Parts: sequence; C-alpha cells; structure tokens
Amino acid sequence: MYHLILKAALFFAKIASKYNQKIKFWLNGQDTIFSYLENKNIQNHQVIWFHASSLGEFEQGRPLMEAIKKQFPEYKILLTFFSPSGYEIRKNYAGADFVCYLPLDTPQNAKRFVELVRPQMVVFIKYEFWKNFLNQLREKEVPVFLISAIFRNNQLFFKFYGKFYRKLLHYFKHIFVQDQLSEKLLNQIGIKNVTVAGDTRFDRVFEIAENAREIPIAKAFAKNNLVFIVGSSWQPDENIIFEYFNAIPQKVKYIIAPHEVHAENIERIVKSISGKVIRYSHAHEKNVAENDVLIIDNIGMLSSLYQYGHIAYIGGGFGAGIHNVLEAATFGMPIIFGKNFKQFKEAIDLVQIQAAFPISDVFEFKDIFENLINNSDFLQQTALKAKQFVAENRGATEKILRYLKL
Repeated sequence: MYHLILKAALFFAKIASKYNQKIKFWLNGQDTIFSYLENKNIQNHQVIWFHASSLGEFEQGRPLMEAIKKQFPEYKILLTFFSPSGYEIRKNYAGADFVCYLPLDTPQNAKRFVELVRPQMVVFIKYEFWKNFLNQLREKEVPVFLISAIFRNNQLFFKFYGKFYRKLLHYFKHIFVQDQLSEKLLNQIGIKNVTVAGDTRFDRVFEIAENAREIPIAKAFAKNNLVFIVGSSWQPDENIIFEYFNAIPQKVKYIIAPHEVHAENIERIVKSISGKVIRYSHAHEKNVAENDVLIIDNIGMLSSLYQYGHIAYIGGGFGAGIHNVLEAATFGMPIIFGKNFKQFKEAIDLVQIQAAFPISDVFEFKDIFENLINNSDFLQQTALKAKQFVAENRGATEKILRYLKL
C-alpha cells in the first residue's frame, strides 16, 4: 500500500507540474540527485546526513549542523530537503558541504542513495519518517536520530490502526523531543529511547538576535518611532491589518514583510494601503523616514528587521498555520497572530504567559493593538516576557551534541 501511494503521488505530481512551478522544481530536482552526489565524490568523505522536510525544519536542524561543522570539521554535512520551499531557498547554504533533494522513498532509491552516501550518522528533523530509507539505514547499521520532534495524541502513532507508523519509531537510535508530553506518549507505546531536549530553534533565534545585521534603511525609517512589524503575512492577515490602518489615525509606523514578494502581490499590498507607502527597493536613507509604511519586497531580511520593531504580527494564522514567532520573540516583542496556532507549542506557550495574542477579526486586533500602543507598561511587560521565554528555553543543541559523542 505504501509503495502504491508513492507511485500515485509521483503520477499526479507529473500532471500537476504543468501548472505548478514548485512541483516542477521538485521533479527536476529528483532527476539530478544521484549525478550531483557522484560528481561531488561524496563517497570519499565521512558524511553526516541531515534531512529536513522544508524551511522550518531546516531552521531547527541548523544549530546542530553548525555546531558539528565547527567542532568536528573532519565530517562533511549532507543536507537534503523534500520540499522545493526549503531546497530552492537553501540550496547554497554554506553550512553544508552537499545540498540536494531527498529521492522519492522507493526501495531502489533508498538502497542506491544509502550505498552512495555511506553516512556515518543520520539526523532526521521533527516529522520525517521514510520507511525504505529507515530500512536501508538499519540494514547498514547506520545510527539514525530524530531531533526537535513533537508528538500529539491525535497522531497515527497512537491510534489502534497505527501499527505501521509505530514500527517506524523503533528504527531510530534515539529520539530528542521538545516536551514531556511527547516523551510520555512515546513511552506509552514502548518507545523508551527518548530525551526531552527542547527545540533547537531557540538556540538559532537567540544567535540571530546576538548577530543581527544592521539594515540602515530600516533604521532610518524607524528612527525614534513606535514600529509595528508584520512578518510573513498572507492576504487574510493583511485584510485585517489594512482595514484597521486605513480607518484609524496612526501613531505607529509599519514595516510589512509579506510571505509572497512577487511583483503582483507587492502591487496589491501597495494599493490596499491609504497613507505614505514606500517599497524597500525604492527606498534610501534620506527618503524613507517621511513614509508611514515600508514594504519589504525581498526575502532573507525579516529575522534582522525585528530589531527595529516594538510589536510584531506573524502571518499564516488564517491559513495552514502561523510562521516563525520565535524570531520576533527573541528581540523582546509582544506578538499578534491569527487563530490557527494550536499546533505550534511555542505559540501556545507564548499565549499562556501573555506574551502573544491570537485574534479572529479586526475588532480583536484593534483591542489588543491599541492596548499595547497606548499602555507603555503593558507593552514593556509583554516584551520582557517574550524575550525571557526564548532565553529560558535555550540549550537543546548542546544536549543533543553531548549525546551524539562524535
């Protein structure tokens, strides 16, 4: 059944690739994996293989990759992605020696890949469970670790019909989970090789804040003003924010970094805002300060932009789920986001300590936003809670590294 599902997925992907650029990228990437690795002579190196599904999982694995690279330079890092959203953005990531897509999980691909790479160790990040790869790695006696994992009782592993999925968990030498509930759930189904290490993203975002690069245009725009940063927003998020912005006289400057930065979306955003708006690509230090809104029309800048803000809104909460809240929290910012956040532990925790505030509509947005901008004590208290939350949850990378004993 598993193999039939894979074949069906590949068949439909080939059809969809005619209409979907990301799927086309993925198919093209599948065709070049083995030739890429052979040309790089990967078999001549001691390799530690990291696999991330997409960009979010990459960020969780990144602190451990970089720590290994720094402390054990004799090893080469292979980084694979399943999703084009991760690979296309990080294919030139300097922290890895080799970067490619993960081949489709067929028995033939898994055997060929593992025999070619000959990894000394494998690290899967958060949610990655590929049956044939795990089978091959076990046959070759390669230790496989799962890091920054999080489990919930509604997952298939814990259902009476989830035997296939439970079996996959036994293939891991050790599983590092984010919280005690995950450990408890795994223990209940006989998985004892578990350590509560926390989430490595806390280490990553703390490092980002410590080494944030200066962005002179954003600094000139912010000046001595209260700044509201909208990060990774989608249209449903923006509809709420713009409805408020266009109706209420502003005491605050806005920096908007949408998730999609293609020309059509940027043009839509500009037309949706009444007020003085400038795009980052049109701005310079002399003309930017006279504007009310700065639109970021590029990628890769958001994590450093947060240093210029006082309140953050994180997009995605009216779709599949919110984007990275920790990048804002580490700079000491209260955070607002949409209602779809409950599959993200860090967001739940921030809400519980009243450093983050979920909203459902423009009225709820108005209430919390005006409370923050009009009550300096409340703003400072929530900002401090957010910053302390990140600082107190650091250390997962070091815990994992100690266990690996390279």
